[in-house]
Amino acid sequence: MLFPEGPLLERHVGTGEYRGMEFLHVNARTIVNAVPAASRMPFRYTINAYRGCSHACTYCFARPTHTYLGLGIGEDFERKIVVKVNAVERLRAELRSPRWPGDHIAMGTNTDPYQKAEGKYHLTQGIIQVLSETGNPFSILTKSTLVLRDLALLVEAASRTRVRLDVSIGTLDRDVWQLTEPGTPPPDKRMDAVRRLNEAGVPCGVLIAPVLPGLSDSEDQLRAVTEACVAAGAVSVTPIPLHLRPGVREHYLEWLSGVRPDLGALYAERFRRGSYQSQAESRRIAEIVEAVGCGPGGRSGGRETRAVAAGEATGHAGRPVSLRAASEQLRLL
Repeated sequence: MLFPEGPLLERHVGTGEYRGMEFLHVNARTIVNAVPAASRMPFRYTINAYRGCSHACTYCFARPTHTYLGLGIGEDFERKIVVKVNAVERLRAELRSPRWPGDHIAMGTNTDPYQKAEGKYHLTQGIIQVLSETGNPFSILTKSTLVLRDLALLVEAASRTRVRLDVSIGTLDRDVWQLTEPGTPPPDKRMDAVRRLNEAGVPCGVLIAPVLPGLSDSEDQLRAVTEACVAAGAVSVTPIPLHLRPGVREHYLEWLSGVRPDLGALYAERFRRGSYQSQAESRRIAEIVEAVGCGPGGRSGGRETRAVAAGEATGHAGRPVSLRAASEQLRLL
């Protein structure tokens, strides 16, 4: 089995609340990853302390990264988690290097830094501590309320450097949530985390992501989640329509055929031209979200509501960026 990060040290079989999971310990050669120079992402560096994700989101487009390790994109991705056990020590050493430019570092661009494994290993917590101590700016994208464990640490970091969080909340519909994101906290709990982060002075936006055809894309559903974002004080609201790239497309559509075969024709139509839905569908979603976000109270506090069109992704500052190649894809969702 190939581990590009470093040699496999040992395997730990989960027990108790981690039963059914396996943790693959590696020593990373480096922990700060440079985004390719040709990329149009709004940041140049990322950190991913974990590979694989127990959130088990059916649509997650980080799933194919597990194939690079000789693992599957289904249950292996959800249950066999690569843990870079030396992440904190490596970060401290790399930030001390005179060659380090002090640039913004984004976390959550592949798999969630606050997934279940973080409760066991505390690597994200240690990484934040190092970034705070050195005054290095950073951002985090998560679906997890575990971020609130580190609220005091994030407040302290925000007093020293630029810190930005975004929470992904695709819908408030509990039936859709349980069907598509079985390993994540309930969406209303995530929305409460957005409120608490902003009240504490840590800027936090929301990605309504992904918006799923036939499952979470009705006007009522989109209005409900956007209104909740506004009420929670989200500093930005960015809806992202579902896109299905090779690998994830086959996995997701096979899953969909088992749970909602009635939606097969809709998906065949929406994705007949490739990985992305039409610009018209992106505009429809954008108009609904912007109508709520720009209504009474919708722009209070300088909130930004901006939909990401087909073929785009967003950085953690809520600024959309065109995707030109697979190497530029953010594993946001």
